[in-house]
Amino acid sequence: MLLSIKKYLENYKMVIENKVLTIALSIVCALASSAVWAQDERAVAISVDLDKEVGEMEPVWSFFGYDEPNYTYMKDGKKLIAEIGEFSPVPVYYRAHNLLTTGDGTARFKWGSTNAYTEDENGNPVYDWTIIDKIFDTYIQNGAKPLVEIGFMPKALSTLPEPYEHFWKPGDPYGDIHTGWRYPPNDYDKWAELIFQWVKHSVDRYGQEEVESWYWQLWNEPDAPYWGGTIDEFLKLYDYTADAVKRALPTAIIGGANDTGPGSARGARFLYAFLQHCLTGTNFVTGEIGSPLDAILFHAKGAPRLIEGDVVQMDMGRHLRNLDEGFKIVASYPKFKDLPIIIGESDPEGCAACGETTNPSNAYRNGTMYSSYTAASFARKYELADKYGVNYKGAVTWSFEFEDQPWFHGFRDLATNGVDKPVLNVFRMFAMMEGKRVLVDSDQMYGLDSVVNSSIRNQEDVGALASKAANTAAVMIWNYHDVDTKGDIASINLKVNGVPSDKVTFTHYRIDDENSNSYQVWKEMGSPQNPSQAQVAELEKSGKLETMGDPQSMTIDGGEINAEFTLPLQGVSLIKIDW
Repeated sequence: MLLSIKKYLENYKMVIENKVLTIALSIVCALASSAVWAQDERAVAISVDLDKEVGEMEPVWSFFGYDEPNYTYMKDGKKLIAEIGEFSPVPVYYRAHNLLTTGDGTARFKWGSTNAYTEDENGNPVYDWTIIDKIFDTYIQNGAKPLVEIGFMPKALSTLPEPYEHFWKPGDPYGDIHTGWRYPPNDYDKWAELIFQWVKHSVDRYGQEEVESWYWQLWNEPDAPYWGGTIDEFLKLYDYTADAVKRALPTAIIGGANDTGPGSARGARFLYAFLQHCLTGTNFVTGEIGSPLDAILFHAKGAPRLIEGDVVQMDMGRHLRNLDEGFKIVASYPKFKDLPIIIGESDPEGCAACGETTNPSNAYRNGTMYSSYTAASFARKYELADKYGVNYKGAVTWSFEFEDQPWFHGFRDLATNGVDKPVLNVFRMFAMMEGKRVLVDSDQMYGLDSVVNSSIRNQEDVGALASKAANTAAVMIWNYHDVDTKGDIASINLKVNGVPSDKVTFTHYRIDDENSNSYQVWKEMGSPQNPSQAQVAELEKSGKLETMGDPQSMTIDGGEINAEFTLPLQGVSLIKIDW
């Protein structure tokens, strides 16, 4: 009862400084808080100045990826893409592995295929775009676009084709997936013709203007076992690929190299080698200097681990150090500094299909820790791009869905069995942030250098990211810590200055244990693996983004709003102000 009272009252505990609107009920709210929560409340002052712009609110969040391309057009894959298309105000880009892999289209963990290229008995190419069209049609029909990953090697072109297909499952050694699809082509001219025909077919099917808006990029993590050749062989493959793409569509965007992450010496060496080749290397196709490069991609990952037996500890610092080094490398090349940068995979760790059962350190994925980590880390990505003055366009969250798997099995996914997980609601929040990023100050937010160098290891990080557009402003606030335990509740005092109207609508969205959290509801049901139709309907409803009470119309004076509310650890709020 007290919990319900507290939740209701704190929704409306807003004090507008000029007293035109006062809905405080502070004493009762405080009594409810002290009765319900064992943790202490920590006062946090957050101020937002809508008149001070700090940069563009680029929709860098609107990129997603996954290993298994055939999930795209399956039941829950289509549902998820449609949902994201409905809430996103911009086209969402999807990057998938295995778009050229040989096979019958069966989807499994870390496997997919399209059979786009085979050869007849005389060694002549046979092209079949049926499955690729099903994948790309699903994107286009939902207002999305492909970030086309050109790979992997068709069996008929692989220099080491056997064994080709793998049958990896969670818990197997990760290296079991590295089979014949990863090797260089036995004929670079046949490879180039395949790419030329693919781009040409895409233009014929979707139109030149549409395909001009796509990103094309070669392979995945060529500095790792995903590539079975040498660096020079990869650079040769890139030259043949880029030349073929440009011959089919001169205005196409081609990029690379999607290395594992320049935060490591290996990743940094590869990125340097790739950029230097595109700038000054001898082109393997033309014999001239340089190679086409329209976008730069690299990866960035963290590394969670278990401490004290079974407590998850994230490592946001490691994640951000990859971005820091990558942005620094790109900024060191004046010719490339203004090219769009897309973080081809940007995640708390590296294996989406490694579930909680086989990899206990991935236990953060079902609940709100994944949500708060996403909010806090994306804010720092903007800051890092500002630091180096680079053209940061996107960060691919390598998280989609796994078809027909156990409920809440701990995969790194956005939805389970068609039910949205809490992390998807952070992206719903980001979708409401547009225009310009504006100045934010929080007295309990870690500085950028501190997070990059040491992650978040002491007190909680209670920070904010804010935006302003013509008739709206939004403030995202998180209470995050790298260690997944219960901590102090943040007692937020939010001040927003520079509101350009005296009549506004104030809406408070929330992700925590009680709001926008299908996982919590599922646990309260008894964690059913065969939920009834009524339970599924309840889970679907609880997976949507919820508000703390109804939107409030108010009159303000002097362009200032003050609001007070509490935010539990690993919770995320979005305050939206419309006028």
